[in-house]
Amino acid sequence: MPCQERWGFVQVYTGNGKGKTTAALGIALRAAATNRHVAMVAFDKGGNDYSERAIIAERIPEIEIFATGLDRIDRGTGRFRFGVTGEDRTEGERGLRLVERLFAERRHEIIILDEINIATTLGILEEPDVLRVLETRPSDIELILTGREAPRSFLALADLISEIHPVAHYFSRGTIARKGIDY
Repeated sequence: MPCQERWGFVQVYTGNGKGKTTAALGIALRAAATNRHVAMVAFDKGGNDYSERAIIAERIPEIEIFATGLDRIDRGTGRFRFGVTGEDRTEGERGLRLVERLFAERRHEIIILDEINIATTLGILEEPDVLRVLETRPSDIELILTGREAPRSFLALADLISEIHPVAHYFSRGTIARKGIDY
């Protein structure tokens, strides 16, 4: 019996290795090449210094990126800002409301929730609130969740789980985040 194309899977990209967002962007690029519409809500990745955002906005109208959250990378030192503030939580809630709107509008075949896993684990978002929003997803919208430390409840929803593990990383040798490679 031939396989049929089906949409509406839940994909999770998690783990401590580099490449979760990159994998999601690769899927977005493939989808755009087939005239499918993609929305990416970037949780906990505010700021405008992510290289992919400019090129996508300029040249790939099939992909829309919505940045929420505060910028966590200090561009001067290349170091990550740890900790969660009230403003982080407010931005997380704004992102969840945006996801609800995107589900209701039904303009996108794929919706990527970038860094939602770790945003939930860190307490920027409350897990029951995220699950309530995910329950409203139309069944034909492909959903991609990225970020370290995916909650078990997210994994339980997944049709595909990729766990990315680091073997070696130049950060451990003191290399700072590089524009065009790491952001």
